[in-house]
Amino acid sequence: MKRPLLYIAIAFSFCKAAVGQPLLTVEEAIATALEKNFEIRLAKNDSAAAALDFQYRNAALLPRLSINSGLVLNNNDQYQKFTDGAVRQRKGIRSENLNAGVALNWTLFNGGRLYATRDRLTALLEAGTLSIKNNIINTIGQVITGYYAIVQQKQQLRALEEQLAINTERVKLAEYKLSIGSGTKPDVLQSKVDLNATKAAQLQQQNSIVLLKEQLNMLMGVASGRRYEVSDSIPFSDRVLLQDIQQGIATTNPVLLMTNKQVDIARLQVREAKAERWPQLNLTSNYNFNRLDNIAVVNPFQPLFSRNSGLNIGFSTAIPLFNQFTAQRNIRSAQLTLQNRQLVYEQQQAQLNLQLVQAYNEYEAQQKALSLEEENIVLAKENVAIVLDVYRLNATTLIQLKEAQKSLQDAYTRLIQARFLTKRAETELLRIKGSLLR
Repeated sequence: MKRPLLYIAIAFSFCKAAVGQPLLTVEEAIATALEKNFEIRLAKNDSAAAALDFQYRNAALLPRLSINSGLVLNNNDQYQKFTDGAVRQRKGIRSENLNAGVALNWTLFNGGRLYATRDRLTALLEAGTLSIKNNIINTIGQVITGYYAIVQQKQQLRALEEQLAINTERVKLAEYKLSIGSGTKPDVLQSKVDLNATKAAQLQQQNSIVLLKEQLNMLMGVASGRRYEVSDSIPFSDRVLLQDIQQGIATTNPVLLMTNKQVDIARLQVREAKAERWPQLNLTSNYNFNRLDNIAVVNPFQPLFSRNSGLNIGFSTAIPLFNQFTAQRNIRSAQLTLQNRQLVYEQQQAQLNLQLVQAYNEYEAQQKALSLEEENIVLAKENVAIVLDVYRLNATTLIQLKEAQKSLQDAYTRLIQARFLTKRAETELLRIKGSLLR
């Protein structure tokens, strides 16, 4: 009857230590990371430039309009001598010259380059969006793995608490047996040594949890030292099937989508380069205003006041005949870039399929290991309970009890690790699929 009471006391002390710390769920950890994670915030800033270009993507199709104006004030001395010997001379001749103009230049056709540039800006924005999505999915995967790593260590701490309860019971039994003359002093000493070793392992385990929480704080983008509790269990999603992931991975994996978008961008760059071989047609128009105001003149044929204004419109064209093979070189360079990006896409597909198969094999192996360890822990617990009762009746040795304890401790370690590794493999599969972000 004493042993269950001891288990309850230890569990109560563990819960008491956690009083005052709020429970952080994995959903809350993910939400915090999506808001404050540094990598995600940097990715959003990097995408802002593409979004700005996209916002003004149609501006390239519009005309260019400019206003020019100027005012010139003159104060001149003038001296003129004619063939008949006449001389005209005057000083301080002031005049004002005001001019203004509005110029319009509109590219009507340049081989479709304007439209290709507009489409490329749209594709760049989509690539930036996919880059942000990839950062978000990777961050979610890291947060999930980091969160359940803490849960794993917390479960390991609970297992140590159970070992601590058994060792405490062992010390009491060894001392009781020694007091009634049926035990030995070495059994008492060994039991106390094992109890202290478990306490030391408990302290180490608590420190490991603190370190893992700091790593999770970094992923969430929150201040160091934030205190919270995590859940006690590791839940699993419905069984993931390999064929389901393989069928839709081309449309869900952000890295593959991003690589495919780079192929589209390269294809549009080829269109831009080919446009250099076509003639360019521009519409030009100007409205000019000029006013000249002379306060005085020496030449009687020079006007005192003059004003000119008018509108003109016209077309200009530029037909490329020979430009040192620059257009051909640019086209070939763009085509090579397109071929390289297509190869990168195929390479990414092959690597992704390999990662997927490896991750799925790991997922299946960990599921089998988890099933085995869940069965094994029941046997190990029953074995320790039986050996401890037999030891209490002085019908077995301390060595046999230690072996049973060691088997239980190893079974706990394998079970807890199998749970975490199964969750990690499941998370990796969902990350590759691109379905962590719903």
